[in-house]
Amino acid sequence: MNINEVIEVQRDANSVWELFQDVPELARCLPGAEITGQDEDGTYAGNVSAKLGPMKMTFEGQATVELDPAARSGTVSGKGVDRAGGSIGRVELSYWIEPTDSGARVTVDANLLLSGAAAQFGRTGLLQEISKQLIGEFVQCVEAKLASESPEEASKVSAGEVRGFSLFVSSLSSSLVRFFKRLFQVFP
Repeated sequence: MNINEVIEVQRDANSVWELFQDVPELARCLPGAEITGQDEDGTYAGNVSAKLGPMKMTFEGQATVELDPAARSGTVSGKGVDRAGGSIGRVELSYWIEPTDSGARVTVDANLLLSGAAAQFGRTGLLQEISKQLIGEFVQCVEAKLASESPEEASKVSAGEVRGFSLFVSSLSSSLVRFFKRLFQVFP
């Protein structure tokens, strides 16, 4: 599944790029993510947890991050396994940061592949809605980190846990609203 998002951040591009280079600090803004180790070659160990309805998934794995300071861009290649549910996830992600009149624009292009029980969320389109909700939380966290008065204050800012049931209901209701809007356009 492809996920393409454009994120507007109300901070200058240099500040945003500086934060994006600090992978452990940036990961604190990803709901449910935790970095558990780092190799010298740019490989990070960690996990991503989410509880969606009755299903709890914790993907344990690795991600390799490559940065291009000249282009203010980066790539992330990751893979993880949810040992309890038998799901496997892989992601190839590219992002780039560019200045705008009001701050910075971060463009994200990701290809996510899920297998096992987690794959059912990708087939229903629910994963697209969930990703939009999570990206919204990510942007709020990035904004709060960049608005902090000191590095110590910024380090205290982090995303909350993935709130499974409320996230699921919010995503489902967004899908239903779009469905009914299309329905009323066809049958006025």
